[in-house]
Amino acid sequence: MARKKRERLQGKPFWHPLFWPNWISTGLLWLLNRLPYSGQLALGRLLGSALYHLVPARRHIVEVNTRLCFPEMSENEQKHFVRDVFINNGIGVFETAMAWWTPRKQFQGRIELKGREHLDAALSQGKGVLLLGAHFSTLDLGGLLFSEFYPVDAMYRRHNNPLMEEIIKKGRSRYFGQSIERADIRSVIRALRKNHIIWYAPDQDFGPKQSVFVPFFGVSAATITATARLAKLNGSPVMMLAQHRLPDGSYELELYPPISDYPTGDEEKDAALVNAEIERAIRKDPSQYMWVHRRFKTQPDGKNHLYSQ
Repeated sequence: MARKKRERLQGKPFWHPLFWPNWISTGLLWLLNRLPYSGQLALGRLLGSALYHLVPARRHIVEVNTRLCFPEMSENEQKHFVRDVFINNGIGVFETAMAWWTPRKQFQGRIELKGREHLDAALSQGKGVLLLGAHFSTLDLGGLLFSEFYPVDAMYRRHNNPLMEEIIKKGRSRYFGQSIERADIRSVIRALRKNHIIWYAPDQDFGPKQSVFVPFFGVSAATITATARLAKLNGSPVMMLAQHRLPDGSYELELYPPISDYPTGDEEKDAALVNAEIERAIRKDPSQYMWVHRRFKTQPDGKNHLYSQ
């Protein structure tokens, strides 16, 4: 489906009617970004609550992920958790707009970065740093906030919609030095040799190719093995960056120590170590993670059966 959509849009000028919904939605988001922070958060909560009711297929995915990953929760706790996930992801839409368009000065005094000593020690080796990220609802805003302290490049997956690709790249150019397409390994090597920090999120299911099955929240998850290969390119340290919105509207970023003795040479062990770091970061506030993705769609015994209704 993604390929067909990409082919349908390929070569079309951005003023083509096929792109009008993108222009309208992006323009509306830009206008709403003019509102005060508190107003945007309120609209984000409203959006998340509406999506909870209006998108049952996506709600089912979150419900399955919740049952799989948090079996210790009661049925009532799981129901409230699913609603919180939608609310945080609704807020995340507006936080993405903040990352692209809100003046940086509006975040002054509202950011705390913990664990800088770990990153400084890693950079002192002169081999660059692979900074593990994850798909938190604060995803793009976390990039902007982190760039207040350190310059950072990012690896990313190209958007299927060429107009959205341009909008996203322009927005992210405010805070990423380079946006490197994930297949562009030469650019990754050059950046690491210049002792750059490269933000990289390996927490999605890209299918069985170049993946191994290791636990994520106690559930077998197809996990890419590319992280260890990237670390080997320049002997670069690998460390986790957690990011969360706090109840008072400030933001906490936390750097964890580099993964010890990584990579080990064992693909499954290396992938499990990465998943453990990501899980540790998510558990600080699990509802701020994008559980709307089918993280467990690929399984050794078939695809998507965990999400069948």
